[in-house]
Order: sequence, then structure tokens, then C-alpha cells
Amino acid sequence: MVRRNDQRRGALVDAAIEVLAREGARGLTFRAVDAEATVPAGTASNYFASRDDLFTQAGARVYERLQPDEATIARLQTTDRDRETYVELMRELVGRIASFRTGYLALLELRLEATRRPELRKVLTERVRADVDANVAYHEASGFPGDAMAVKLLILTLNWLIVEQLTLPDVFTEAEREQLVTAAVERIVAAE
Repeated sequence: MVRRNDQRRGALVDAAIEVLAREGARGLTFRAVDAEATVPAGTASNYFASRDDLFTQAGARVYERLQPDEATIARLQTTDRDRETYVELMRELVGRIASFRTGYLALLELRLEATRRPELRKVLTERVRADVDANVAYHEASGFPGDAMAVKLLILTLNWLIVEQLTLPDVFTEAEREQLVTAAVERIVAAE
């Protein structure tokens, strides 16, 4: 039996994310992952039972990498709880997610592929539902204005803004994107 190294497995999954972003789901092969990770041919096939397994693990890993860091979470504990601060947090969120361009593009590929792969759909559905629930719970406990519906509407709105920014970056200028985030928060989140 081959001894599997968790660090190498992580590097292979990260390489799969890069391949997905660049080549799409059809380009995600063990050979492409090996090349991206600069490991000997056949390495990925020793770590993943199938392409489905590779897709599923890439789907889980993307969400791990999209989470805010500890400094951001700590800063959130000390911010004001008004709409202006909410706008700034949403701008930062859009910027943070958009800065992991390959991860978000890979996630889009994974979402499309999930329509054909039940196990991947299950993993992504659980992960996205948990993310929505965690955001709603955090929001309700935080004292920020707005309710659970506002959080869900902002998630949907800002996700598409991020897609637009990453796939067709010249549709809106940076200033327009900031105005859109501000307008989304101001129109969706009721004033207290």
C-alpha cells in the first residue's frame, strides 16, 4: 500500500483548483494535476481513487481557502454595527474572494460539474448550505442591521458581482463595483 502524505495531497488538490480555473472541468485529469503540482506522473492517481474523488476534494478545498483569515475575524469583533460598516465589510468580502481568482473560477467549474456528478453536488450543497447558515447565524448574533433574508439576498447579489468581475472584468469599473456594493447593502438591508 502506498503511504500517503497529507501535505502532498493538499498540494495536489490545490493544483487541481488551478487546473480547473485554467482548463475547465474537461481539462482536470490526473496527468494535468501532476504537471501543475510538478510531481512525477502517476502521483495524483495514487492519492485519488477517481476523477470524481478529485472533483469532490477540490470542491471542499476551495471553500476552505475562501474563508476569512483570523485577523479579519478578530477585526469584525470590534467594528461598529451600522450600515456604513456593513458596506465596508461587503466591499472587503468581494475583494477578498475576487483576489482568489483561480479558486472562484474553479468553484464555478465545480458548480457546473455538480449538475452531472451527484457526489460533488452533495458536497457542494452541504458546504454552501453550511456557509449560508453560518453567515445568517453570525449576522443575527452580531447586531448588524438587517435580517436573515437580507443576508441571503446579499450573498446572491454579491456572488454574481464577483462572477462578473472575474469573467468580464471590463463590464464595470472598480468605482462602479464599489457603488454597486454600497447600493446593494443600502437597498437590501433595512435601516434601523
